Amino acid sequence: MSQAAAVPGSIPIPVPALAVPAIPVRQILPWAVFVALLGMIAMYFVSAEQGAFALFSGTGIHEWVHDGRHLLGFPCH
Repeated sequence: MSQAAAVPGSIPIPVPALAVPAIPVRQILPWAVFVALLGMIAMYFVSAEQGAFALFSGTGIHEWVHDGRHLLGFPCH
């Protein structure tokens, strides 16, 4: 299906119809789970590491994500 642009005194230009492909959920789901897992891991290191639930000793992780904590509103001092 195409439509023509109707402007007085001009030649109509056909506009092609766009077909949007359907993407099955089975193809998206593994990637969505992977991205969600990476996001949760990143949020853990920004929000909870160097506190009561710290996995690593020292202040290395804290210093790497220090500005991100302040940006996201997490207290760290």
